[in-house]
Amino acid sequence: QVQLVESGGGSVQAGGSLRLSCLVSGYATSNKVISWFRQVAGKEREGIACIYTGEERTGGGSTYYADSVKGRFIISQDNAKNTVYLQMNSLKPGDAATYYCASAVGLHGASCLLPYGIDYWGKGTPVTISS
Repeated sequence: QVQLVESGGGSVQAGGSLRLSCLVSGYATSNKVISWFRQVAGKEREGIACIYTGEERTGGGSTYYADSVKGRFIISQDNAKNTVYLQMNSLKPGDAATYYCASAVGLHGASCLLPYGIDYWGKGTPVTISS
């Protein structure tokens, strides 16, 4: 059974940094995509970053970002720890949301930023920004 467990959320001042972690378990394949989404109450869930795992020759390591976080957020993976990270820098009040880790197989390109193809979701971790 696939499980995604987020950690690292909390409160930070505007301009500060925070690193979220997503521990991934239960997959039989190394070829999948791990995405980060965020959602504010009353708004649609927004895909902000994703990374394809697996071998480089099959697209592993490729990353995609939403324009709203490009240049500020960095997604990375530690295969030995089965963990995907989201390093969030230069945080703004508008970045406050609940952040969700998500996963899927069979996706390509930037489709990993869309919620429709996602197979599994974590429970989310809240991030608050104080100005």
